[in-house]
Amino acid sequence: MSRFGCLFSRADFRESGFDGNTNLQQSPIEGHLYSLSDHKSCHESSPLSSPSTSPRLLIIIATYNELENLPELVQQLETLLPTADLLVIDDGSPDGTGEWCDERKATDPRLSVIHRPGKMGLGSATVAGFEYGLANDPPYDLLATMDADFSHDPKSLVELVQFLESDIQQDFGGVIGSRYVPGGGIENWPWMRHVSSRGVNFVAKFLLGLKTKDNSGAFRVYRASTLNSIDPGKIESSSFAYLEEILWRIRKQKIAMKELPITFRDRELGASKTSLKLGVSVFWHLLKIRMGLVK
Repeated sequence: MSRFGCLFSRADFRESGFDGNTNLQQSPIEGHLYSLSDHKSCHESSPLSSPSTSPRLLIIIATYNELENLPELVQQLETLLPTADLLVIDDGSPDGTGEWCDERKATDPRLSVIHRPGKMGLGSATVAGFEYGLANDPPYDLLATMDADFSHDPKSLVELVQFLESDIQQDFGGVIGSRYVPGGGIENWPWMRHVSSRGVNFVAKFLLGLKTKDNSGAFRVYRASTLNSIDPGKIESSSFAYLEEILWRIRKQKIAMKELPITFRDRELGASKTSLKLGVSVFWHLLKIRMGLVK
């Protein structure tokens, strides 16, 4: 699999309004997979950088036809998180998303791209990103996932990262940007997407025993030690169901995940990748996990 580096920089970056001194330790949200009394401490391996230095962060973005969104997203992330690296996994986008990345590689080393020949699924793209990040030398401490279409606010990613930086004892193996905890929400969704999202989360909690409220959202930051403990290569779902499967695997390791509220805004540019067929495949995969067909 080929890997190419790229980055985007633009002088007319719009004002973000983010206050980098936001204190997330005051967050009242307490949603997680396990209570602190019965989960493993994540500092058993791959300790984070000392508090005086920033942990090495890799932001993983899976794309298919996101040329309308990706340049601006990369620009904002680079500005808000100036020490982070970015990795795009592009599934052969016909709109030129992958080519755009290649054009930037000569001037900017912080954004890399993995080119894949066609649509191979969000799950397999994310696993490829995890494997890339975990194999990197020097290793990354944190690996983040987010959508490419601005449904996930880049300023909120800063808050998720800051929470893990403030978690000095590493009580949590990662953090979820949650739509379904107090303070979280969704904007501009039709009622059917609300129903299907709530349905998937209900089924995930019922079948898999998950305690988190938002199990189907991709806006997350994981510690590298958490991902190493579950071996991402064992994730069987190549599609959207990987989101619930990875939380199930983390739960089996008794590692806690924190939920912090975010507002999910439906995309303004480009086409949604969700469909009824994808929804049915998620339900089927969760049922297979419950039946013991996924190890």
